[in-house]
Amino acid sequence: MRKIKVIHPITRLILGGAQQNTMETCANLNPDRYEAEIISGPETGTEGELISEVRERGIPLTIMPELVRSPHPLKDFRAVQKMAAYFRTVKPQIVHTHSSKAGILGRMAARRAGVPVIIHTVHGWGHHERQNPLYRNLFIRLEKRCVRYTDKLIVVSYLNAEKGLADSIGTRDLYTTIHSSINLDDFTNRAWDTAAMKKSLGLDPGKPVIGTVGRLSPQKNPRDFIQVAERVLKSKPDAQFVFVGDGPMRPEIEEEIRAAGLEGRIRLAGLRRDIPQMLSCFDVFILTSLWEGLPRVIPQAMSVGVPVVANAVDGVSEVIREGINGYSVQPGDVSRMTEHILHLLANESARSEMGSQGRKTAETDFSLKNMVARIEELYEDLLRQKKVSV
Repeated sequence: MRKIKVIHPITRLILGGAQQNTMETCANLNPDRYEAEIISGPETGTEGELISEVRERGIPLTIMPELVRSPHPLKDFRAVQKMAAYFRTVKPQIVHTHSSKAGILGRMAARRAGVPVIIHTVHGWGHHERQNPLYRNLFIRLEKRCVRYTDKLIVVSYLNAEKGLADSIGTRDLYTTIHSSINLDDFTNRAWDTAAMKKSLGLDPGKPVIGTVGRLSPQKNPRDFIQVAERVLKSKPDAQFVFVGDGPMRPEIEEEIRAAGLEGRIRLAGLRRDIPQMLSCFDVFILTSLWEGLPRVIPQAMSVGVPVVANAVDGVSEVIREGINGYSVQPGDVSRMTEHILHLLANESARSEMGSQGRKTAETDFSLKNMVARIEELYEDLLRQKKVSV
């Protein structure tokens, strides 16, 4: 039987959830049944890149210079033409797009090339309430156009489907929810020397650590992270804060930390590849994002038994069972987030029980093996429906 060729266009391979999801999907599809490859634009940035890891893992990768994140009519037109020509040459049975820009251009190109099955994964919509209304409406119009020739929309949270339907993007039967999942084996090894790891970060192993993992970008809202740290430290002066990650806001966040007199109290750990070990250093994990799809870092933190306090945005509410495996607060409610952190720091038994419940959530709902199996099942169903011969 000839293998099924699946091409995954994505706008850029930065160190982020959508990108890791795409890479893991390609790496774990049944190699006896599928040939998977990635098309990406060349942009990376201070957030870090996954291009090298994709290549190290042997996933075929095409870098397309015309595929850029910001609107650029000429490059966008050329990207559609170039992708369509490539699809006509290699004749994939499936094009499965990721991220908003590549999702729009990639589906247009797949349509032009006559690709039998076209799928798009919504890792959080590219349009949201905090955008310029003109920009937001443009993305909605483009999504409405592309959905006409999309065979299935995968959303990483049920709320993403509701948001799409509220904007009249497709019909309910077009949507299917598949949580963006993680390789649990990477996060369940408890043999790490957390005391040594803390010392390497300049932390006192005997004092509590509150941390997060993400980009220093407006979406992740690092300013609220600083505000929470200020408030917690007033009541718990020995607390230590760590922000793992990098991004375009780093200079201004460094300045705000200095202005708040919190140098040495908040550590910016920069880009790290040892995320499981970093998470194991935390007593409490927090997430101050303003919007998300479904942040993979929450099940990652849960899988190592760290209690979570996060802003209740998008898919977060589908992961956190209030007071059982974590706490959620409304975006901007730093007072409530502070209260939850102080409660957990003061109650070791509560931290332990919440961590235990979090592990169960990660194991039950966020297994990479299960996610890939569901994607393969979707591929097979659509190939049958479209009567694609392989």
